[in-house]
This record gives sequence, C-alpha cells and structure tokens, in this order.
Amino acid sequence: MTPDQILSIPPKVLSQSQREAYFRDGFILVERAIDDAWLARLREATERLVERSRAVTASDEVFDLEPGHRPDAPRLRRVSKPVEQDPAFWAYASESIVPDIVADLVGPDVKFHHSKLNFKWAAGGEEVKWHYDIAFWPHTNYSPLTVGTYLYDCGMEQGPLAVLPGSHDLEPLFSQYGPDGKWVGALDPADLAKLDLRRARYLTGPAGSLTIHNCRSLHASPKNLSDLGRPLLLNTFSSADAFPYTVNPIRSRFDQSIVRGRAARFAHHDPRPCPLPPDWSGGYSSIFALQQREAEGVAPGGM
Repeated sequence: MTPDQILSIPPKVLSQSQREAYFRDGFILVERAIDDAWLARLREATERLVERSRAVTASDEVFDLEPGHRPDAPRLRRVSKPVEQDPAFWAYASESIVPDIVADLVGPDVKFHHSKLNFKWAAGGEEVKWHYDIAFWPHTNYSPLTVGTYLYDCGMEQGPLAVLPGSHDLEPLFSQYGPDGKWVGALDPADLAKLDLRRARYLTGPAGSLTIHNCRSLHASPKNLSDLGRPLLLNTFSSADAFPYTVNPIRSRFDQSIVRGRAARFAHHDPRPCPLPPDWSGGYSSIFALQQREAEGVAPGGM
C-alpha cells in the first residue's frame, strides 16, 4: 500500500498527524504508549535473561557479551530472539497495542520479522554507528519498520536512538561495505560527510515510550556513559505483502507470523533497488561486534 492509501484508512491508535509525521520524517516517538503492567512484565523477563547470562562465558547466538562480562558482574550488549527466550516477549510482540500501532503505519495486514534486546550497559555501553536497517535484510518493498520500547526512562546520558529526518527518501541508498569491500554495517565516513547530522533528532523519552523508524531511515545511537542502563526492546514488522529476499539474520520460529489481519496473496514490489548484504546463512554475530570489526573472518551480522 502507498502512504496515501494507508492514510485513508482510519487509524486504530495513532493520530493522523503522527502518521503523517512518520511518512514525512521516516520516524516518530510515541511517549508513554505502553502501560505499567506490560512494562513490569517485560522488565521481569529481561532480568531473567540477565540472570541466565551469568553462566555464559562467551558470546553465542543468543547472548552478545561486552568485553569484561563476568558471572558476578554481567555486561550484555544484546539478546537475540528474545521472543524465543521468554514467552513475555512474544506475547508483547503479538498481543499488546504495538501491532495495532504498526497497522496504522503499514496497513491492516501486519507481519513479524524479528526481535532483539539491546542493552547499552551503564558506564560505557557501546555506540551504534549511522546505518540503514533494510540493507541487512532486503525486502520486496520498504514497509518494514522497527519499534523500540524503552523499558526505563531514557535521556541523553543513556545513549538514545538518533534518527536523521527525511533520510528514508534519499536516493540511492548508501553502501554499508567498507573501502576494503568487507561488510561493516555502517556508512563510510566519506558518505557521512555528505549529510547534515546536526539535523539528527535524539529520541529521548520516559519508560513505556516507543521509537518507530522506517527501514530506510538513517539512525545511530551514542555511547551510554551514565550509571544507568538503557535496555531497548526492538521488534521489526512489515506489511504482510513484503517478503524478504535474503536469510533473516535473527530468525526465530515466529518469523513471518501474521500478527494483525491476513496473509498476503501477492507480493508488493517497490521499484527502487536495494543493496544486498553478505550471505548470512553461514553465521551471525551483532552490529556491535560488526561495527567494532570484532571476529574478523566470521560471517557477520547486524542492526
């Protein structure tokens, strides 16, 4: 569906001005969208994952550990596929108000793609460099979006999500391969110099706020130098008629699940091209390891 077609459908949750802002800027912030009951449930599930990580000594397909992680002092960068690690996360992705909000932005038929829980641990949680999401997992169209849920208050000190307004409409998409031809999952400094990053919006907000950005929107986040952690739960959805061209790098058993509406009978193809990532089928790490050029020679992954 086109933005005009989506906007012609009465919204379930968002205001019309919020929807228009999303299509104009490529993102929106919805403050206090999630109630205290859901927040409590998600926080408890997150704490259970942190406790599990105490027994993990090296990063694996679920836990991406910061250097210095110890059983008595866990430091996580990411938990991949939280929807498979605790039922609270899939319940949230499929039964909360979130898919209804997504339907206001992609149309009534909504499909789940993947989830991750980025921690930005206190006192040094790593930055994420400027990048697009869609180049990690190209689809037949550009409806995919990612919903971030702040489990706790997030101010500038915690390293909030930053998005460049209007960058989702830039053509062509920048490459996320380095000068040596290796995938780095971030824009080259020469391309960054072409952008006015002074225009970036930092999406701070209280607990329960949602950051929603389109798959083509350029975004990043600074280091967390505060004494408070910044767990950000990320769920990616698309319209039901968007189909991936490549392997889902964080594939769970819920991949391609319809969470609102009906399955599509036809694929919708956007005529704008999209650069392809490496072949993820050989393995996956995380955007943190990738952008920091860790594990050279291991098939990388990101977001």
